[in-house]
Order: sequence, then C-alpha cells, then structure tokens
Amino acid sequence: MQQLVKQFLDRAAAADHIAVIDDSGPHPASEIVAAADDLAAALGDGVPRTVLVQADNSWRTLAATVAVGRAGGVIAVVNRHTTAAELADAFDDIRPDAVVVDPSAFEEWQLATLLGAGPSGTALDGWTVATTDPAGVGRWSGGGLIGLTSGSTGRAKGVVQSGDAIAYAGARTIEINDLRPGDPIAAIVPLSSTAAFCFGIGVALQLGGPLVTASRWRPDALLERMGAAGVRWVMCVPTMALQLGRAAEEHGAGDDLASMTVGGGPMDLAALQRAETALHTRILRVFGMSECLGHTSPLPTDPVEVRLGRDGRPFPGTEVRGVDTDGLPVPEGEVGRAQVRGPSLFLGYARAGRLHPVEVTADGWFPTGDLVRRNGDGTISIMGREKDVIIRGGRNIDVLEVETAVASHPGIESACVVPLPDPELGERIGVLVVTEPGHPVALPDLLAHLGSVGLSKTKWPEYLFQVEALPQTRVGKLSRPEAKDLAARLHRAGTQIGAAS
Repeated sequence: MQQLVKQFLDRAAAADHIAVIDDSGPHPASEIVAAADDLAAALGDGVPRTVLVQADNSWRTLAATVAVGRAGGVIAVVNRHTTAAELADAFDDIRPDAVVVDPSAFEEWQLATLLGAGPSGTALDGWTVATTDPAGVGRWSGGGLIGLTSGSTGRAKGVVQSGDAIAYAGARTIEINDLRPGDPIAAIVPLSSTAAFCFGIGVALQLGGPLVTASRWRPDALLERMGAAGVRWVMCVPTMALQLGRAAEEHGAGDDLASMTVGGGPMDLAALQRAETALHTRILRVFGMSECLGHTSPLPTDPVEVRLGRDGRPFPGTEVRGVDTDGLPVPEGEVGRAQVRGPSLFLGYARAGRLHPVEVTADGWFPTGDLVRRNGDGTISIMGREKDVIIRGGRNIDVLEVETAVASHPGIESACVVPLPDPELGERIGVLVVTEPGHPVALPDLLAHLGSVGLSKTKWPEYLFQVEALPQTRVGKLSRPEAKDLAARLHRAGTQIGAAS
C-alpha cells in the first residue's frame, strides 16, 4: 500500500483537496494527514505493523490506511457488526500486533485478552489503539491488505492482497470508466470488504479526489450527497443499484454520474436498465471476487445487451477460461468451470498468523468455483456457482438459470432460488421473491411467465415465498445460506403463496 499512499501524500502536499465527504461533512487532505500522523504516533512511529482496523464508511478508514501504509504495514479490515466469535476466528488467522477500533468494540470483542495488551492510547477522534510486540510484516510476503470473505465452511477467510494488485485493479477501472485525476467517486458498500476497499479507498488514493461515503444506507440521502459532490463513478451491488434507481425515480438525479459498476449478485437486464435510466448513467455489469479483484468489465460505450446482459471482458493482462472435469479448456460458447489468472490474483489466505499461499494449477490458474461461458465478442457470462445446483430426482438444475428467468417477470424485483428437502425427490425447487410494491405475484402467474420465456417445465419452482427483502451479507450481497434457511422455515410453517403438485 506504500505506493498508493505516497500518491495521496504527494497530491496533498501539492494542494489541499477535499479527500472525504461523509456523514460529518467534508474533510480536507490536510485533516486526513494530521489524523494519520496522530495514529502513527500511537502505533509507534515508522514501525511496520499488521493492524486490525474497524473499517467504517468515514474519514477514519482513509486516515488509518495512510498511517499503516506509509509505514509499510498491513491493514486488516473488519466490520463493526462482526460478532465476538467471528472476530476471535479472524484474529486467530491474522494475529495482528495492533488494533484500532472504537472503545465499545474493544470491550465487546475482548481484544485486550486476544492481543495480550490493553489500550495504549487513542487516535481518530477517541478510538482505542492497542499494540503488542510486532511480529514483522514479512510473514505476508508483500501483502498490504487483509479482508475477510465468507467461505463454504461458515468461517470467514482472510484474503491477503498486495498493494500492486489493488493498484492494478483500480487503474484498469479508472481507464475503463474514463475517470480523471481529481474526479469524485463514491464508496457505498461497507469499506470492510476487500472489493469495497479496493474500489473505494484504492481508487480514491489514485485519483486524488473526494471519496463520498455514508455510514447508513439511505438511498435518497446518499443520492443527494453524491449529486452535490458531482460523483462521477461508484461501485455497488445490484440491490443498491436498484434502490438508488427507485430513489432517483422519486426525487430525481443529476447528470454527473457517468457510470456505475455493479457486481456481486444475480442481475436482471430490464431492472438494471430501469435503474440506469432513472440515474442518468451507464451501468456496467462486472465479475470479480476478493481473491481476484474485479477482473472483468464491459465499456460504457457497449450496447445495453452487453453492458447489462453479460459479465464484461477480462481486464487487460487478466485471463478467464472454462475447463471441463479433466481440467482441459472448453471451446468458446460452452460452459466450463471458471479459472482466472492475472495481476490482481491474491497472495493467499491468512492462517495462524501466516500467509497460506494461493493454490493454483501448474500453469498458474486459480479455480473460482463458478461456471463460465466465453462468448464470441470476448465477453464472459457467469452461469452460476459450481455448487449452486438443485438436484431434483437425479436431475441437476442450475439455480442461476431459474433465477434469471424468474427475475424477468415484470412484477418481480429480485429473486433467490433455493432447494427444499423432499423425501421422494431429494430436493424440490423453491423461490423467494421481492415484488414491485403493491403487485403480489402468485405461483400460477409466475409459472405462466416461465413458460412464455422458454424455461423448461422441469426447472419450474414448486413453491413461492413472497418476502420484503432477500437476506444479505454485511456488504449487501445475497446470502444464499440465510435464504435457504428462511425458505425452509416458511415451508415448514406452510406460508408459501402456492405449491405445484
């Protein structure tokens, strides 16, 4: 992170620009630098450390990044909503030698016990700083950021990314979206996520313009703040894009937001098109992951069916391919198991305070766990997760295919297809739906629509549950485990809207 921080410090020395606009107002770069100086002193001036930071969507996260990165340290970001048990697991994997959190989190997370040291000072306007003997940052093999990502085991994994990877992903995004030095951007996904940190903090450090953010998700207020600041670009998840679009339909939107990068969940072309029309912008549907940051994107000049109907093209220098069960590349147009390699590939996972190197194929490809199809125009289409299938009577049913068809219903805003246990068939197909306000959708209506769009009858949902919102992770992505649990509870309670025999 040192080079990115140096870019920020050089710009701040040349001109005192507005660096952050958050809930407390605008914060000039000089204020961020002064706060970073105070934090550096509390951490031990010039000592490279692995620092666990409570990353909120405010000026504090940028100031902490400057303080830690300037010293050549590693910043590990966590969300305030992390439970004590989750934090203890993450702490065991990262084993930081300093923490910077608000006082209530320090107590709730029992950090004095975990760190083996009590508070040693305060910084960032009253936050607790505690340190112990530094273990050296060489253990991360050049890593600059550790972010947590949910794993299939239920325990979050610490993804170790280098400053070079963050700079690469940010630079490619800047080029694709035609951003210029000093342009304002927004960070609306929690900055405790690896992707949000990269495309919020990282891009802002490179551009040297204002980073507009908010600690609470209020689409109307956020849209107003972004408009007042002249935000040119933002990265978010589909739910956020749709809600911002509805806020724009009600309250209006300016013309400064040139483009919006959207990834991290199921997307419907028609719904996204309505949102971008209301927002007076171009939405770019992308694909990426904590382990290989945002590695595809379309161009703002691409036609709508490419921008919103596919998942972008690999960044220059990044490659994506699909392979069969034997690991051999599949031809263009066929679906295979996705693999990626490129400059934004992570270094590995944090385990027991050390880097566990990334496991790749002999020729350097990382399996993402997704299914992918390469299209003739260089774009890719993500066809779901390898494990996101429902096995009904021995037939594999692609969850994403069914979700896409369900979400194309004009009365349905978003959907999540889930398996429901069945003693005879093994699993049946259920779907959670969020409908347009005042327009409930019954199962027979949905099935008629699915027939009209050509979805095979063998893939039609057998149960439909209408909910106010789909379960989400802390960074706004669809939480499939929680959706599955919710559908199971509704099914047991007999609250489904309809059932097919």
